[in-house]
Amino acid sequence: MRTMMPQIAPLEAGEPRQLGQFRIVGRIGEGGQGIVYLGETAEGERAAIKLLHVKFSGDTIARSRFAREARAARRVASFCTAGVIDVDLDGDTPYIASEYIEGRSLREVVEAEGPLRGTALQRLAVGTATALTAIHQAAIVHRDFKPDNVLIAADGPRVVDFGIARVIDSTGTITSRAIGTPAYMAPEQVSGGDVGPHTDVFAWGATIAFAATGETAFAGGSIAVVLNRILNHEVDIDALPEPLRGVVGAALSKAPDERPSADQILLRLLGHPETVNASPAVLNEGAQVAGPDDETSPIRMPVREQPPTVRIPRSQTSPAIPPPQPPRPQAVPYGQHPGYAERPPDVYPPSWQGTVASQPPLPAPRRRSRGRWIAAAVVVLLVAGAGVAAYVSGWRPAFGTGVRQASLPPVTPGKSTKSFSSVVDKAASTHKLTIGMRDFLPGIALNNDGAWQGFEVDLATAIAKELGVPASGITFRGTSREERPRLLASGEIDLVVSTYAINKADDVTFAGPYYVAHVDVLVKGGSAIDSAADLEGRRICQPGASASVGDLQGVVKRLDLVAANTYTECMNLLQAGKVDAIPGDDLVLAGFADRESIRYKVVGLKLTDERYAVAVKKGDERTCRAVQGAIVSLYGDGTIGRLLDRHFSRVDFPTREDTVPTMAGCG
Repeated sequence: MRTMMPQIAPLEAGEPRQLGQFRIVGRIGEGGQGIVYLGETAEGERAAIKLLHVKFSGDTIARSRFAREARAARRVASFCTAGVIDVDLDGDTPYIASEYIEGRSLREVVEAEGPLRGTALQRLAVGTATALTAIHQAAIVHRDFKPDNVLIAADGPRVVDFGIARVIDSTGTITSRAIGTPAYMAPEQVSGGDVGPHTDVFAWGATIAFAATGETAFAGGSIAVVLNRILNHEVDIDALPEPLRGVVGAALSKAPDERPSADQILLRLLGHPETVNASPAVLNEGAQVAGPDDETSPIRMPVREQPPTVRIPRSQTSPAIPPPQPPRPQAVPYGQHPGYAERPPDVYPPSWQGTVASQPPLPAPRRRSRGRWIAAAVVVLLVAGAGVAAYVSGWRPAFGTGVRQASLPPVTPGKSTKSFSSVVDKAASTHKLTIGMRDFLPGIALNNDGAWQGFEVDLATAIAKELGVPASGITFRGTSREERPRLLASGEIDLVVSTYAINKADDVTFAGPYYVAHVDVLVKGGSAIDSAADLEGRRICQPGASASVGDLQGVVKRLDLVAANTYTECMNLLQAGKVDAIPGDDLVLAGFADRESIRYKVVGLKLTDERYAVAVKKGDERTCRAVQGAIVSLYGDGTIGRLLDRHFSRVDFPTREDTVPTMAGCG
């Protein structure tokens, strides 16, 4: 029986032995754009590393394509996909590192063992629909969805191979439309019509039909025969059980407008109303349903009575949901969503979940810490990277709708926190969370006699809402850095949102980052200090034992340090003209400055990157990925941008980060 694991060739003279954090241990394969190596971190984490060919390293266009591929890769939430681990776009030879996954393709499984039946088929359908929803919510179209690009891993199916994936531009069209594998192309690909998420939905239907029957839906002895059948023949799906039969039938409609969206498919398969888009909680549920069907699996395939639905136009009410329904949100042209207006497509914010021209990856249970890997089809990493652009119409990402929460399971009375396998389960069941915070930073998180306020307080509230917890269900608790791991481990607190930087020292799992801050300096508005050189010989406040002064001394050799106990003292000294600048985290500096009556400015030095993250109990990867999905959604719908506006509006803040930061691994 064949496996998907590629042969690992030994390294030859002149090939790299180290790329970033990865020790290179072998060569996986080579394509027109790059070479794929097997890498390993000091902790033993493996990665498939796509390295841009040296011959292209000086080619501006090739590097730009590679960068767009990486950005697209990082945007896909890792629900039933494969994750991007690291990216270097600025070095002499750019690379993209993604999870190294071990497993067989769906085609190999079906050819070796026959068609899928029962729960195996249901898990495949839900898992691939979950992955496709995450992909489309990142405004990406796969364009080559097929059995070869679905890997069957130990923890469920994964969708990979984004070598020809694209983000559609603001016109809703893509050039070079006839791209894909002929037997799984949609009619519009064959006829030269516009390609979009509906194209992937058609391929999904053909893939599920293949898995259920063992027969290629549109087989033929020549390409001409195959394309004719795609355009004119119907697929026999009578062997599929309901509700899968109706969903696959609708997905295989010849008319793109009559196909359901990936969100609708997932919601229908899980038995949820289709009046909302799939939230991170729903995606997490889909990933769990698609996982192993054993005694430890927290969620089983739901058994829900549903009438069959076939070829329902998106604009009509689904017969599975009795009318009346709330109206579906109006389509918002991509690029006009809050927070993304006028942003060029090729700098669209990433999400560290992705596609590496091979794989996409975020908030689904991941087994990185348990040592299971999926060798994503090497062809994935080898296909020449394609361009990216933004898409429009009703096939918009969920964050464009302003409605994210699906129906939640009822509260289970008397169930203790410790009885839940993860915090995301507790949130979905009880609609309550205890969140640890810092409680003394103005503008960030401040507790005034039980009244909490600040950027991180509002952010924590928004994240909780994404997980199904209303503001009334949140208990905030002030915590110190030293006690957080213990409180998380004991279940006394569920999450920590407190400018808590990702680090290896604390025994917790970090979800995020939710924001990337920078060590910088704060000066009065109108100050002549605009660069590091302008700080030479200036009076600099040194608050307590702040390490920020050391960072500043690394670029400015001559400083006149003025000692102070706290940032409040420093602010008083700066306002009185007794110091010229205050070094520190730009977010914290902006918080202190925003409460003052005069204007201040952050200079814009960006001396460091401080990745602030949500801490969860060690090993709770499900919650980590669900929180990451929430963070991506909150950047996508403009929530985080609005919170930054609200809490730091009176400060000139050029280092403010408004785009989705690169997500760290949850392992």
